[in-house]
Amino acid sequence: MKLIIPFILACLILFCCSGQNSGPREYTLTKSELLNKVKGGWAGQTIGVTYGGPTEFRYLQRMIPDSIDIRWDSDLVMFYYDSFPGLYDDIYMDLTFVDVLEKEGFDAPASSHAMAFANADYFLWHANQAARYNILNGIMPPESGHWKYNMHSDDIDFQIEADFAGLMSPGMINSSAEICDKVGHIMNYGDGYYGGVFVAAMYTQAFVSDDINEVIDQALKVIPSESNYYKAMTDVIGFYQQYPDDWKKAWQAIEEARWSTDLHCPSGIASPFNIDATVNSAYVLLGLLYGQGDIDKSMEIATRAGQDSDCNPATAAGVLGVMMGYDNIPSKWLDPIKPVEDRNFNYTELSLNDVYDLSFKHALQLIEKNGGKVTDESVTIRYQEPKPVPLEVGFPNTFPSKVTTAPYPETFFTRNWPMIKTITSDQPFEIEFSGNGLLINGGLRGEKVQGFFNREAEAEPYVAELEVSIDGELDKVMKLPASYRTRSAELYWNVSIPLGDHTATLKWLNPIEGTEIGVRSYVEFSDTRNEIETVIVD
Repeated sequence: MKLIIPFILACLILFCCSGQNSGPREYTLTKSELLNKVKGGWAGQTIGVTYGGPTEFRYLQRMIPDSIDIRWDSDLVMFYYDSFPGLYDDIYMDLTFVDVLEKEGFDAPASSHAMAFANADYFLWHANQAARYNILNGIMPPESGHWKYNMHSDDIDFQIEADFAGLMSPGMINSSAEICDKVGHIMNYGDGYYGGVFVAAMYTQAFVSDDINEVIDQALKVIPSESNYYKAMTDVIGFYQQYPDDWKKAWQAIEEARWSTDLHCPSGIASPFNIDATVNSAYVLLGLLYGQGDIDKSMEIATRAGQDSDCNPATAAGVLGVMMGYDNIPSKWLDPIKPVEDRNFNYTELSLNDVYDLSFKHALQLIEKNGGKVTDESVTIRYQEPKPVPLEVGFPNTFPSKVTTAPYPETFFTRNWPMIKTITSDQPFEIEFSGNGLLINGGLRGEKVQGFFNREAEAEPYVAELEVSIDGELDKVMKLPASYRTRSAELYWNVSIPLGDHTATLKWLNPIEGTEIGVRSYVEFSDTRNEIETVIVD
């Protein structure tokens, strides 16, 4: 009996401790530590995007060789601030949503974020531009980012704009996902949306863990395991485990897997260009896994992996900046940032110093809102166990089968993309195609039409109207603004057409002299995935 009583007492103590451990974990930081981490995240992003800026989309389906030096010096940040402020779209896009939260609070509806985003002065591309066009034409979120209305819904856009959601949600991964749900569906859906959810989740974990493997593992728990995005990220982790000392072998394994093929971005189908969130997230993971907390190594690998080689090191450095804290970022990286910290980002009224304070303020508010404690000197974060967000599958049974295109230019950054057809009058132009979908790439061209390289041109208020009929039945009238800021990302798309042989008829309803509609390529879709046939029209 004397032996049994101590045993029972020991069991009771163990049971009580186990019960305590099964409740919400708590993490306590001083306020200065929390602010230091918030600042580290924003500074890290700025460092990373600057570091990768010179190589952005200049290495497609290939690594940046070791023989190519990646520039970094004390003048580079100031150079980009002065000469090419659009490089920092990763950051000033975030600031749009930070500003809405500051003005309207955490309950600000998706429509507030959408209207602020759509009416901002900055130029946009891919999923962002398609979403802006949708919103300005009456298609609001979540439809504005849905694959039926946005051919770019799998692109990287929200992945590079979700940092703010993680930076205001330290240790609160599900709160971060709730913010992502509102904002991310403005421009993305499915795998494209998951890219942002995952990035924001990594930020939340970097506040409470110094182990990059744990940060990645916990963040991945918010992504549905049935999704392609989840499978791709677990593949990358597997490649890292298989080749722990050679990131280039892991990169090659990604290339040989299906993740290196862009199936739906209009610019990426049957081309080396790939802005899909999945493959670019894979390159972020390469940097983080092989860098193992070393910001220099992580940024270099994420950059040398290619494709969106400014956004990917920005994400990696942002996550590590939180983990390290601003004060622990090496001076060679941090010192070039300090002279611009009081300068507003282009198109905004916010500087780095402003957003350091705003995100810190929002983090304090969210900590209290979610059951944590804030005192004069410290914060206690009530940690949230990850819960997966709902499964979303974009473009079901919709795969590119044939691309008819003008020759692909040597570089994506070119003034004169070749066209297979220029429409200059109201004479109909027909395209015969087979399958369950059609995408037509191209745009409005002319001296008074704003473009990537003539942004200073004062666009007329003219909006071209392109009538598109399928098999003689009107499908839609595409509005094509002359303004580059409000342009349609594509001439036409519909990936919900009954399977079969079809004829699309294009008719310009209101042609004007000195302007033309250029058709660069068109893509036919099928319900099965096979090798894509490519027809080049000289």
